[in-house]
Amino acid sequence: MRAMLSRWLVCLAAGLASLSIHANTEPRLARPMAEDPVLEARLVHISEELRCMVCQNESLASSHADLAQDLREEVRGLIREGRSDADIKQYLVQRYGDFVLYRPAFKPVTYFLWLGPFVLLVLGLFVLWRVLRARRSLVLPTGLSERDHQRAQQWLKDEQ
Repeated sequence: MRAMLSRWLVCLAAGLASLSIHANTEPRLARPMAEDPVLEARLVHISEELRCMVCQNESLASSHADLAQDLREEVRGLIREGRSDADIKQYLVQRYGDFVLYRPAFKPVTYFLWLGPFVLLVLGLFVLWRVLRARRSLVLPTGLSERDHQRAQQWLKDEQ
C-alpha cells in the first residue's frame, strides 16, 4: 500500500511538473498594444511586416522577446509622432538593415536574396540532369549475346 501511494505521489509530481513546464511555454497573452483601436490596428499591421531581430523567423507582432517588445514600443511612439508606415519601416531599416523587413526592397544589395533561390533551383536541376545523363551512359546493354542466349537455353533444358 505504501509503495502504491509513493508511486501515485511521484506520478502526481511529474504531472504537475509537466503542467508547469507547459504553462511556461504557452504564449503569453499580449497586453493591449494601444488604447486607441485604430492605432493598435496600425501597429499590428506594421509589426506583422517586420522581423523580430532575436527570433528571426517570427514577426515582430508575434514575438515574445524583450527586444521585440521594445521595438513595438518604439513603433508605437513613431505612430504617435504621426509618421507614415513607410517612414517607420525606413527608420527601422536604417537602424537594423534590410533584414528587419520580411519583404525587403528589390535593389542591388538584395538581388541575391531575391534571386538566390531561383539560381540554386536552376543549378540543382542542371546538376541532376548531368548526373542522370552520366548514369545513362553507364547502364550495361540488356541484350544477351548469342553465346549467353545458348547457355541460358541449356540451363532451362537442364532444369526441366
